[in-house]
Amino acid sequence: MTESGEGLVTEGVRSYRDLQVWKAAMDLTEAVYEATAHWPSDERFGLISQVRRAAVSVPSNIAEGAARRSTGEFVQFLGMARGSLAEVETQLILARRFGYTPESDTRALLSGADEISRMLVALIASLKRRQHA
Repeated sequence: MTESGEGLVTEGVRSYRDLQVWKAAMDLTEAVYEATAHWPSDERFGLISQVRRAAVSVPSNIAEGAARRSTGEFVQFLGMARGSLAEVETQLILARRFGYTPESDTRALLSGADEISRMLVALIASLKRRQHA
């Protein structure tokens, strides 16, 4: 998928698994799990659980939206993925403030989230243009 989001509408995309944004969201989720493995164990049912659930929600919403019957539904689920991504970012910033994650790791995770956000915005715009064409 190109940054413009046009990759979704090409012949090469047969499944959500072909979407670069889904792949990037999967990578971010894996990185969040790795980072949170080192957080205090007393956060296991608090912030760790919350940020992991939010991270899992990003690629899950992309996948669910892609499986829906209409472009409008897909756009709606991509919007939910963006919301979950904002949760992840907020929770990572909190973890940094609490001293759970080094600044460099936080920057890397937030950079990945920012890239996914740009990809989602571009894909949503592309789908809306296609829907109104």
